[in-house]
Amino acid sequence: MTVTLTINGSACRFTGDPMTPLVDVLRRERFLTGTKAVCREGFCGACTVEVDGMAVMSCLRPIGLLQGAAVTSIEAMSTGDGPLHPLAAALEAADVVQCGMCFPGMVMSLSSFLRDSPAPTRTDVKAAMAGNICRCTGYERIVDAVMEFVGHRQGVRS
Repeated sequence: MTVTLTINGSACRFTGDPMTPLVDVLRRERFLTGTKAVCREGFCGACTVEVDGMAVMSCLRPIGLLQGAAVTSIEAMSTGDGPLHPLAAALEAADVVQCGMCFPGMVMSLSSFLRDSPAPTRTDVKAAMAGNICRCTGYERIVDAVMEFVGHRQGVRS
């Protein structure tokens, strides 16, 4: 089966098994290794990308269902040697990046959430992170960093 889609703004074509998980297409076919393949069961969130503007776990999304879709991976959150996406920079500045396995999925999930919820509460942020597991750091520092980011974006310092 041949599937055409857009990945990070570039038209792409995949020919192969339609049940191939999107995470494998990104990592093996497109060499976009920022998206992590950790649990492969949709449990950890490390493989989160956006498909047509919605955060999804790419390990559970067969490529055959993505004809004509627009996929955004963590690589699109910065341009080469350019600056990090402001959310990723805020998380890095708060020192919540440790092993790095959860970080790309966390950024993708939170970025999608914050686009739709520009003024969330701490409880909202915690709920938005429910699909992302981090084993290295406490979630409170992540929530603190997101709230700091939201405050800066709104012109309010916490």
